[in-house]
Amino acid sequence: MPKYAMIEPEPPDPARPDPADAQQRLSLSSCAHSEIGPVRKNNQDSAYVSPTMVVVADGMGGAAAGDVASTVAILELRRSDGHFEGEHMLEAIAGAMVRANDRIADLIAHHHDLDGMGTTVSGALFSGNQLGLVHIGDSRGYLLRDGNLTRLTHDHSWVQSLVDDGKITEAEAAVHPHRSLLLKVLNGQPTHEPDYSIVDLAKGDRLLFCSDGLCGLVDDRQIRRTLRGSDAESAMQSLVDAAYAAGGYDNITVIISDVVEADATLDAKEPMTLGAAATVTVPKTSSSPVGAPDPSQPAPATASLTAGAPAADRADTNPPEGLIDPDAHEDVRYTPTMIRSRRRWPVVVSVAGALVLLVAGVLGAWRYATSQYYLAPSAERIGIWQGLPDTIAGKSLGRLVEQRDTKVSDLPAYYAQEVRSASFSAGSLDQARSQADYLDRLARACIQARAEHPAPAPGSPSPAASPTATGPAPPLTSPAPAATTSASLATGPRSIPITGSVSPQDCS
Repeated sequence: MPKYAMIEPEPPDPARPDPADAQQRLSLSSCAHSEIGPVRKNNQDSAYVSPTMVVVADGMGGAAAGDVASTVAILELRRSDGHFEGEHMLEAIAGAMVRANDRIADLIAHHHDLDGMGTTVSGALFSGNQLGLVHIGDSRGYLLRDGNLTRLTHDHSWVQSLVDDGKITEAEAAVHPHRSLLLKVLNGQPTHEPDYSIVDLAKGDRLLFCSDGLCGLVDDRQIRRTLRGSDAESAMQSLVDAAYAAGGYDNITVIISDVVEADATLDAKEPMTLGAAATVTVPKTSSSPVGAPDPSQPAPATASLTAGAPAADRADTNPPEGLIDPDAHEDVRYTPTMIRSRRRWPVVVSVAGALVLLVAGVLGAWRYATSQYYLAPSAERIGIWQGLPDTIAGKSLGRLVEQRDTKVSDLPAYYAQEVRSASFSAGSLDQARSQADYLDRLARACIQARAEHPAPAPGSPSPAASPTATGPAPPLTSPAPAATTSASLATGPRSIPITGSVSPQDCS
């Protein structure tokens, strides 16, 4: 029998359904969505939904590995899908997790470019009136019952350990600069054991499983409000919109399941595989990999990762070495593509014999320049320029093709500086317009934030700094800070009114 540790999730209110209801056979009515989001370049999330299983996996390790890790986890869990009762649910799902962890270890041993990959897993088997939960990492499971929202999972993150120790608050954790660092994930290490538990369900319950592309940006209050207020499909779209409004810096995967009366049609629905697991092919390995980790050899315990620093000092120091950074191999995070270095045209030294090559080079450069676009000020407003943000002999290599109404000064300070330095580039006019639309929304949110939180008059004392402050406010692309203001923003061509979260400090 696979090993698993039983944990008790924080009980909902009421703590458990009526015992008579627990024996009633129920069904799950589920909807699911997984997408890249507006910033990332590929989807490393995976998900699986069936009448008897719902699970989300958030891969990490860069574009070449995170999608493979989440795919392995979902494929192994899918193999274990079926009808199980009570403890047998945990045995089945724990066995799948062991197989997935072993497969990841094998892949890393045979394909060194996959070293560092891993995945979170958060999901459950459904027996008809109970859930057999599995959880590792910082994806989350929630239960909405009688209007009350309860987390069914506990984040395996360093910041969550600080909250557990009373060193910082939940609000401070939401804006902590190291909130993404994890204590354990499914990454081929035998010491990283998941949490398992059984949860009783009742008719009328609503379940949410999601990657941190949602719960890392949208707080529990907004999640509860959204889940209470509409049908599952509408709630799912509203949650995705809210993640976009808060920056949308990560892949977004959402599963919402309503617990309803037994329904043969729902019980016969075909399973769905979403995200990376629907498209990624897992590399081959031999049956006896050379160099694979030996499960009999102990690895450093997860608990030791935070040992050595006094508890009182942990919240104010850098995290200890050995933590898992999901973004260690992510090179691109923001929706406008940053120009890392200015293109400098070399001085052309030509001789008569190289005239043909010179002409060809000039034509090629001209074609390239006319295919590039960038954002820069135009009369103190956001302008879309074609060409390159440079000059030759005092002549500009760019020309203005479109000027927006949005003032550069209305943007958050960080983005205003990037526009003034022409640091946002695009490979097409449509992409440049999309980036400008994104900046338009940020400017509108800042205008409202400044109106609702005006700067203090000159000479007035500034508020005292909190003794538990963990650093300056994060950029607008970070998860939503504690102090927020709402704005009606548009998400691309859909122009759907949604709620945004903007820190007044970012707009100062």
